[in-house]
Amino acid sequence: MLSLDSRIELAARLGQYMLSGDEAWLAAQQRAIQANPWFTPGDISIAINSIAAQYLDPGNLRQWTARYPAPAHLVTVGIVMAGNIPLVGFHDLLCGFMSGHKLALKLSSKDRVLILHLIDKLIEWDLEVKEQITVSEVLKGCDAYIATGSNNTARYFEQYFGKYPHIIRKNRTSVAVIDGSETEDELRRLAQDVFTYYGLGCRNVSQLCVPQGYDFTTLLNVFEEHDNLMLHHKYKNNYDYYLAIYLLNKVPYLTNGSVLLIQNDIPFSAVSVLHYRFYGEKQELLSALTASEDIQCIVGKDAVPFGMAQKPSLSDYADGVDTMAFLSAL
Repeated sequence: MLSLDSRIELAARLGQYMLSGDEAWLAAQQRAIQANPWFTPGDISIAINSIAAQYLDPGNLRQWTARYPAPAHLVTVGIVMAGNIPLVGFHDLLCGFMSGHKLALKLSSKDRVLILHLIDKLIEWDLEVKEQITVSEVLKGCDAYIATGSNNTARYFEQYFGKYPHIIRKNRTSVAVIDGSETEDELRRLAQDVFTYYGLGCRNVSQLCVPQGYDFTTLLNVFEEHDNLMLHHKYKNNYDYYLAIYLLNKVPYLTNGSVLLIQNDIPFSAVSVLHYRFYGEKQELLSALTASEDIQCIVGKDAVPFGMAQKPSLSDYADGVDTMAFLSAL
């Protein structure tokens, strides 16, 4: 089995590779774009840069892994990955790799190309990785499971994996808390939290919490800088569809021509739609949001800084469940 130091060295090397202009890696990115219409060169670059900087820095890796004891026994962990945004399952892969456990991965058809290429690159550098990481269409005979999906699929995961140690993740989304004093630069960074990956990630802001009487004019003007989203046919189709629905049902809305703002207390919103809700006491709101099982992260002056939602650290675990602690305790 590879030592922890060897695994850290391989991961750090992978980070350097991901930032390189290697022809095979660039070709893999092009294949990923062809396989999933929601993946764009810009969004793939955002994911790569964030992973390389936050996850694969050798210093960060050493500090992070030092906080967890090595597992008393090595087992086989099955991981069912999501595919809604580029490399979304990479953190689970990294946690499993650093833990030393054997991994059986079921990749999403939406994000198979990039993950497979990176695994193959690790194996190319050290054949022992092949003994630790395998890819399978059906996960059977594993000792523990980590599965990410929708609220629907989570019910099936509970049925199949419930008798084993497991982490099962459901739908989550993110919200922003605005107090009205935000500068245009802060709103510009908030727009990145909203529109990166077309809003498809669980760390994308899909609802704005604003004070009573909030004037949306400046925000909509700043958000108009992302009107290039309308050049993507799937995004534009979503916008046109929901605009028609709101017009037919006489639902009040605000728009700058590229995003629809709807008053709705539900934090989840569709692609091209951004919900908003009014709040009274800010601390009460923050307490309620923190306690909600629907919220992945809260963006704002008293929470995750504007523009940082899509740059999670190694310790920003999905659903707030410490994946490394789970793996260490197996």
